[in-house]
Amino acid sequence: MRLLTLSALALIGALCGSATAASADVKVLVKTRTYDISGTTGEALIASMNRNGPRHGFMARAIAQTSYTKDWDFDFVQVKGTCRIKQANGTLNLNFTYPRVVSTLPPVLDKRWARFFAGVRTHEGTHGDIATQMMKATEKSLMGLTIQNDAQCSKTRREARRRIDAIFDEYEAKQNAFDAREHREGGHVEYLVDALAKS
Repeated sequence: MRLLTLSALALIGALCGSATAASADVKVLVKTRTYDISGTTGEALIASMNRNGPRHGFMARAIAQTSYTKDWDFDFVQVKGTCRIKQANGTLNLNFTYPRVVSTLPPVLDKRWARFFAGVRTHEGTHGDIATQMMKATEKSLMGLTIQNDAQCSKTRREARRRIDAIFDEYEAKQNAFDAREHREGGHVEYLVDALAKS
């Protein structure tokens, strides 16, 4: 079981519930947590997120964050020394962390915050979608995996683990590429922060 924390909407400079879905034999369990922020200006809200947001690395804070763990259980069939995966049951535990405004916002700032927060949720949702796609691709790769001369299924287990790791690496690259696009100078994250901070 590996815990992955994705770099999600890191603050730029100084300004800067639970649900379940099922797909075939992959379960996606979602938990959402919040942390409190306050302020009556966009700059104050950003500063509050910078103080209270989830850790991103050793020193930095993030606006929001997506993390997940993945687990796989297998049903094996053994026939005359051949081992086959009959069923691959995956569980993806997705955890989202978002800011929650606890102060009363002026009407104009309230509208800016709503647009900002919608963008944050879309960003984190994309991370969750990529993780879900990873699980589906892994399930497809594992189903029907068959290895001969493997009466104890040890070779099949090793090959299953190798495939899980390879697909994880492929989709982790997709997660990183998405963040690189979003966090580039002049990118979507900078746009969201600047739009919230404007006076």
